[in-house]
Formats: sequence, C-alpha cells, structure tokens
Amino acid sequence: MILIHKATIINEGTSYIGSLLIEGERIARIFTEEVPEYILNASNEVVDARGLYLMPGVIDDQVHFRDPGLTHKGDLHTESRAAVAGGVTSFMEMPNTKPQTTSIEELERKFELASGKSVANFSFYLGATNDNIDELKKVNPKQVPGVKVFMGASTGNMLVDNDNTLRSIFSEVDILIATHCEKEEIIRANLENYRKQIGEDLPIELHPLIRSAEACYRSSAQAVELADKYGTQLHVLHLSTARELSLFSTAPIEEKKITAEVCVHHLWFTDQDYKRLGARIKWNPAVKSEADREALRVALTKGKLDVVATDHAPHLLSEKEGGAAKAASGGPLVQHSLQAMLQLADNGIISREQVVEKMCHAPACLYRVRERGFIREGYFADLVLVDPAKSYTVTLQNILYKCGWSPFEGETFNSSVVKTFVNGRLLWDGTTVTDGIFGSPLIFNR
Repeated sequence: MILIHKATIINEGTSYIGSLLIEGERIARIFTEEVPEYILNASNEVVDARGLYLMPGVIDDQVHFRDPGLTHKGDLHTESRAAVAGGVTSFMEMPNTKPQTTSIEELERKFELASGKSVANFSFYLGATNDNIDELKKVNPKQVPGVKVFMGASTGNMLVDNDNTLRSIFSEVDILIATHCEKEEIIRANLENYRKQIGEDLPIELHPLIRSAEACYRSSAQAVELADKYGTQLHVLHLSTARELSLFSTAPIEEKKITAEVCVHHLWFTDQDYKRLGARIKWNPAVKSEADREALRVALTKGKLDVVATDHAPHLLSEKEGGAAKAASGGPLVQHSLQAMLQLADNGIISREQVVEKMCHAPACLYRVRERGFIREGYFADLVLVDPAKSYTVTLQNILYKCGWSPFEGETFNSSVVKTFVNGRLLWDGTTVTDGIFGSPLIFNR
C-alpha cells in the first residue's frame, strides 16, 4: 500500500487537502480528514505530499509516437517515457505510421507492440481511406477510441477527399469519428499563388497563410454538417481559428455529439513566434494570429472547446528545415503539456481545476474510458504529483524525446512533475522513468 499524504487534491472542479491510499492498481481510499493511525502504520510507503498538487493522470487523445516504421523520430517506448515524465498516463495514438493503421490486422499489430514497449496506458485509432469502409465497420468500440479521418493533407492514401466516401463514413461507421479538418483545394491554391509570387523557397511565416483560417473553417463546417445530418459522434481535432468556434456549443460534454479539441501549441504560440522559432512551431493546422489564440483561450474556459491535447508529432531537426513549403509539420510536446497548461493557470488564463477537467476528466467522459481520468475510489491509480513551487527549465539535458529537441527549450515553468503513478506503480520519481513496467490497453465503456 502507498499512502499519498496531505496533498492538495485537484479533482472534479474542486481543490482540497486530502490523502489517498493506493492498493495494487487501484485507489482504495480517499481521506478528506485525518488518516487513521492504523492506515499510516500499515502503509508500505508514505509520500509526504504537503504543498503538492495531486491530480488524475493526463489522458492525451491525440499523439503520433511514430511506431512502426518511423522510429528514427520516436517510438512507443521513448515517447511514452516522455509522456509519463510529463504526467501523461494514457494516450491515444494516430494511424499515419508506416505501414498505416488502416486495417484491423495493422491495428492489432500496434496493440501487440505497445504491450511490450509503452510504459503508459494506450489505445490506437483506426485510420480511414477512400476505400476501407469495410475495415472501419469491423472496429471494436470497447478497444478503439475511434476512427481517424484526415480531411486535410496526410501521408500516403489517408487523405479522404471523396465526398461519397465521407458520407458513407459519417452515416455507416458506428463509433466516434475524429477529424483533421483543412480544405485541401484551398491549401493547394494558396501554395501555388505564393510560389508564383516568391518561388519555391517560401518563408516559414507564410505557413498560416497557406494553411489558412478559411481552409480550416470550410473543412470543419463540412464535418459538422455531415455529423448533423447523420447523427454522428464527431470530435474535431486541433481547432486553430476563432472563426471555427461558431460551429460548436457550450453544452456540457455529456450532452454533446459534436465536440472539439484544442492543442497546447495553439494556446501558447502565435504567428509572431515564427521569427524566433521558425519551423519548430510548424504544425498542421498552423499556429495562427494572436487574435485566434485569444479566442481559443476564451472558448476553452467557456466550454466550446472540450479537450486539451498535444498532437505530439516528433521529427528530427534536420527534417524541420526548408521553410513553409518543405519543412516537416509537427513537433514534440507530450513531456511538457501539463506544465504549460499549469503555467497558463498561473498566468490567470484558465483555472487549475479547468486544466484537470480538460486534460483528464473530459477525455475520459468523451471516449467513455473505463475507470480512469478521475480521482475516485475503485478507479485505477493513474496519478500525478506536481510541485507548484519547484521551477523547471526545459533544456537539452532533460528532454526525453527521441528526436532530442523541444519548442519549449529555454522556457521556465513555475511547476515540476515530481511523481507519476501508472496503474498504482511509481514510474516517474522526478528524475528517472522506471523501465520494465508496461501500461495497459484502455477499455471504453461502449
């Protein structure tokens, strides 16, 4: 038994001083008053958590861990270690690997890989193409978070740009559909226009103009229209513009069939940061204007945006060269997402309770993750202890990503993740990840 003693527990909209007893994989007891002496004496370990925040482990519903086939950038072991060091105890991974996860056979292969590599809990999306609807219908809703549809550029044949196929997916696939929304024909037209004006070597500052707000809005509107028509459960990933927010409601997440996610980088950076960081902050959808960022922040606190995730997508720095047209899109974030969001809370942009709601509770509710995402007796002991008084500077020496860099290098956060428990086991002690212990596949109550 492990007793976490006298922490500030942040959970389900409140913060209070309490203690928590872990037995095996589960939360056995939560104490809001003094812990009985016999519990103190019987505990194998007592963690003095006075002055520390105790939160549920973060559930990141959108990561790219590059395994299989792209493991020079990252893999299920390296990136899950970074996740746990950042307080992320569960993740849902995307299908654009090599080979792509567009069949049940490749999906099962990923689960097998993760069972012997991932230190965090895991699940995997099945990816849609223009011709694999029969595979999408076979997906097990208790095992898989959803079907991923790229309604914008992707690798290989994963751009779903056939209207008949989209209608079939939205009307016939009986599981959550998660979409990447950018209108490909608008992006191509913008790119061609700038190439005619400037040439092939396009500066990185043009990226948000090429992958424009209009491209995002038109695609998101199409997805919402299809979901409305067919009664689909739709989750639109990585919202990046103020205009798109008009498509979503502020209803409680339990009442919505159409939900939206925002990523840490769209809440943190703006287009002014391209001058300083270049392609290190090149993502699809692009980081856009300060006005867009401010609108996203407000929408998050008002309930229009339901989930905060990372879209963690590592590349080597050598792959991030080449400006707006050629540099790879995506970057590593999962190790520092919780710290960044708690920094926004310290800056008065969001409350600590809302950080926990959007990063822990909301993903659990949206996907119906079984017995995770909350601090409740009987739930799995996926837990994070944060020291709000211990500052942390991101350096090359403490980055755990396989790609070896972070867009946050040199950033100092007010808080540090000092312990992470996954299924009741301490896997991060503030300096080291325990290897040889692996996470479990997520189960969905559907």
